[in-house]
Amino acid sequence: MDAKVTNGDILAEKLRSRSAKIGIIGLGYVGLPLATAVTTAGFRTTGFDVNRSKIGHLRAGESYVEAVDSQMLADFVQSGTFSPTCKFLDLEACDVIVICVPTPITEQRSPDLNQVISAAESIAGFRRRSQLVVLSSTTWPGTTDEVVIPILQSGGLISGIDFWVGYSPEREDPGNQDFGTTTIPRIVSGDGEVARSLTARFYSAFVETVVPVSTPRTAEAVKITENVYRAVNIALVNETKIIYDAMGIDIWEVIEAASTKPFGFTPFYPGPGLGGHCIPVDPHYLAWKARELSTSTRFVDLAGEINISMPGYVVAKLGEALDLHLRKSIGSSKILVLGLAYKRNISDIRGSPAQEIIETLEKRGAEVLLHDPHLAEFSITDRCSECSRRKSIVLDATTIRHMDAVLVVTDHDEVDYELVAKNAGMVIDTRNVMRRLKLDCRVLVQA
Repeated sequence: MDAKVTNGDILAEKLRSRSAKIGIIGLGYVGLPLATAVTTAGFRTTGFDVNRSKIGHLRAGESYVEAVDSQMLADFVQSGTFSPTCKFLDLEACDVIVICVPTPITEQRSPDLNQVISAAESIAGFRRRSQLVVLSSTTWPGTTDEVVIPILQSGGLISGIDFWVGYSPEREDPGNQDFGTTTIPRIVSGDGEVARSLTARFYSAFVETVVPVSTPRTAEAVKITENVYRAVNIALVNETKIIYDAMGIDIWEVIEAASTKPFGFTPFYPGPGLGGHCIPVDPHYLAWKARELSTSTRFVDLAGEINISMPGYVVAKLGEALDLHLRKSIGSSKILVLGLAYKRNISDIRGSPAQEIIETLEKRGAEVLLHDPHLAEFSITDRCSECSRRKSIVLDATTIRHMDAVLVVTDHDEVDYELVAKNAGMVIDTRNVMRRLKLDCRVLVQA
């Protein structure tokens, strides 16, 4: 039996017996739930993050991610089964290291792999035999082969012989009560059969369903395709909403009726724009790679243009409603914005369309109050350093009555929409929540 198979068998046995030590790089909305899932499965886990504030919270047993329970986290930390650290060398003894760092885009909409590269370079500094390194960050097809593996091999050890490299894209859906880290099927791949098998064995220890694919490049394409699919279809329904609004047709009624077809139609719903770290960002990885290959992504580019334009459309609809019903301009109005997160029932405001909407309203002179039951304090926009910190107001009848309009941007379940309907002079609803709950408003405008 050659050295490669022997080393692979040793790691496979460690994974089976849960004696393998696991390292997670990046403890955000992906890395922290992954770390707790791995620890729950019986592995000793070391979590690394450059953010000292995060590490401080974790060591105190305080979770900053809604999907992770603070008491469970505190128990793990106290027992020593989960060790949060900001010292990279604490990962040196780990048998499996998973990279879960962000992969944003630049202002020119090109992939920014600086954090992936930095993580790979740091791992290469203590690269040893028989380790498995798995990239989990979303990126363009080819990143594992063309960027990560060459860096990891820079010390002289060879992928597939001395150590193994896998790719398994994250598939988190914050706020989804039906699916989480352990119940969402996991795509796995590796640089060679042994790497793929080890990656599958690792994730099978705590994920119900593992889906192996042939190569890291294929797995990277799977994740990009999932989010391109969503981005394009959301753009389609957003554009359709604008067209049907001009025709006096209710897009929500259309979607509800079309959804009764048992085949050939998947419902997507319009909104005030896209948010989060995945759908607004990931399609640009594919577009960037396509340009490198001298081809085009017309659907992807057009979808991006439509989705980016939606906050402006919402502000325009609000302005028209104020003028029509109150004979007021945005600049002379008081607006209450309900919901700041990029999707319902979470606190994550990364890329939320609410930020652009609020910034636009305030630049035009409106007095804007904000309410989000998942956020006590927050930063309105990364570009606003002078007034970055704001507080969520208490939602009460008196405040609502003093507003010229209530603008629903995110339809959190915890909001008292009946209170809003009874007291608001006008509601601008981007999520169809008022009609979905069958609430009567004095003036209701779908936007």
